[in-house]
Amino acid sequence: MQVETQVSEAFRQLLEEEKLNSAQRQIDDILIDYRSKPGALIPVLQHTQNIIGYLPPVVQEYVAQGLNLSPSSVYGVVSFYSFFTMVPRGKHIIRVCMGTACYVKGGSIICKSLQKKLAVSPGRTTKDRQFTLEVVRCLGACGLAPVVVIDDDTYGQVDPGKAVELLEPYYK
Repeated sequence: MQVETQVSEAFRQLLEEEKLNSAQRQIDDILIDYRSKPGALIPVLQHTQNIIGYLPPVVQEYVAQGLNLSPSSVYGVVSFYSFFTMVPRGKHIIRVCMGTACYVKGGSIICKSLQKKLAVSPGRTTKDRQFTLEVVRCLGACGLAPVVVIDDDTYGQVDPGKAVELLEPYYK
């Protein structure tokens, strides 16, 4: 019981820091709903990440405890699937394509200018959590190269010199 109390307290502290005080009840409800269902871990993690935004170790331990799994089993799933993240992500996700066509047409210049504007490296999130910058190998839109995707918006034939202008509508 001592470990459970420590995990729960650390979990509550994280939720307080993230200003997500009502999230524990939501996650507890999800855990109760899925506890007896086979294959529950991935949907529980998806719901939990949607609520909190990411899955740091303390959240993984809380989910493990709630589903009566080992923390290493939960970590194994979180670290295997690319749609799970253990670090906070921005409100807006920027993906810069670096596939061959995009790279040749200025993908690296686009990435560098966005890095400079946002003061983050690829794979990182701005301090204000507004943007996460990611580099992807291919977005499947080679005919539109170079391509940048922000959230669900795809921008093709991006002028490398004007790439930072794409961010303007997302500052609101």
